[in-house]
Amino acid sequence: MNIRRARLLKQGRHGEGPVLYWMHRDHRVRDNWALNFASLLSRRAEAPLLVVHCLDPAYPMARAEHFRFLINGLEAVRDGLMARGIAFVQLLGDPAIQVGNLARTLDAHAVVSDFDPLRHKRHWLATLCESTVCPVQEVDAHNVVPCFIASDKAEYMARTLRPKIHRHLPEFLDDLPEPPKQSRPSGANPGGITRDQLERAIPHLKTAHLPSNFQPGEAAALTALERFVTSGLHGYSTRRNDPSLDGQSGLSPWLHFGMLSAQRTALAVASSMAPSEDKQAFLEELIVRRELADNFCLHHADYDSTSCYPDWARRTLAKHAGDPRPYLYSKHELEAGQTHDPAWNAAQLEMTATGKMHGYMRMYWGKKLLEWTSSPDEAQEIAVYLNDRYELDGRDPNGYAGIAWSIGGVHDRPWAERPVFGQVRYMNFQGLKRKFDVEAYIAKVDMLAGK
Repeated sequence: MNIRRARLLKQGRHGEGPVLYWMHRDHRVRDNWALNFASLLSRRAEAPLLVVHCLDPAYPMARAEHFRFLINGLEAVRDGLMARGIAFVQLLGDPAIQVGNLARTLDAHAVVSDFDPLRHKRHWLATLCESTVCPVQEVDAHNVVPCFIASDKAEYMARTLRPKIHRHLPEFLDDLPEPPKQSRPSGANPGGITRDQLERAIPHLKTAHLPSNFQPGEAAALTALERFVTSGLHGYSTRRNDPSLDGQSGLSPWLHFGMLSAQRTALAVASSMAPSEDKQAFLEELIVRRELADNFCLHHADYDSTSCYPDWARRTLAKHAGDPRPYLYSKHELEAGQTHDPAWNAAQLEMTATGKMHGYMRMYWGKKLLEWTSSPDEAQEIAVYLNDRYELDGRDPNGYAGIAWSIGGVHDRPWAERPVFGQVRYMNFQGLKRKFDVEAYIAKVDMLAGK
């Protein structure tokens, strides 16, 4: 594998124990560069490989449904690793503390971690590095081009990152190897916790309802990918922005939870028989736009606050802070989808009932929050709360970048000035009606929600 996918976070003393792979973003056995890199280190050191995951019951904004999707997927990971002779340990609690304790107890040779740009994940890794004596490395198995290779600074917009990504694609968009196997024993049994203990730690986990169209695990993810490539990719370039149609891939929950590799997805799409314009449209979103979001969160630790907005946007929003709002809704009314706008209400219902809002409607949804709340700060807070609480793919760089684009002009440019929005791009209901059949979209959502 290309070892430039990995970077050293901490030098240290190699212990006599196993190589630990700390899985916390890429929850899969196949197509996992972090697992492959940890296996490479273990073979070089003639040390066993051990995979560890730690569930944090206090994970920001996670609901029982999110935990159940993850936990069910992790059971498939455990079985897949065991079939390849690799032990899997499930821990519970503060991940940095628990994984650090395990590394010290086992005298780990090294720790390999998933890469994640989110603030709390960076804190986890910093804490781990302080508490361990062995080397710590992280591997970006989530992006096609590793985030720390693509760019070393915050990119202004997609057009500034795109050429950098494309320049690196010949190096990183390569074939994926088979998952590693291990013949040597994993050493002493480090224990771990059971499913019953997880269910006692997460309130309402047993009764959490998962959307029928999103089943957890990498097998379900690969089935969804095959279905999209064979029957959904054709026409994607024109159908994807019509919420009344089923024109999107629907893959984001599996991509978010790392049950599906973006690289596997890109290779499958690129080798398909779909028209070139459809493949190019999808790959632009999968690679450039998605990796732009990781770049944004890595270089803006305040990605969920209005302070992350560009200077021009903060100035123009401040200028229009006192503008009268056409409507003002409370957080409760917005959460319940109780506004005057039937399209917005349908988008909110789609999210709460199915765990996934259409991407085009997410943009409109965010912009109306700016228009119907007392300030950009309130709009930002409510948008993050609703997105992270109800979206199955919430708590993700894509969500934070999308909200910041909708409300605060991140990765966008100034537009014509108007009340409330200032120079931030505007969207309205009449624009939706010109774009697609709004009534058909509302009827589709009602059917999905069982109304």
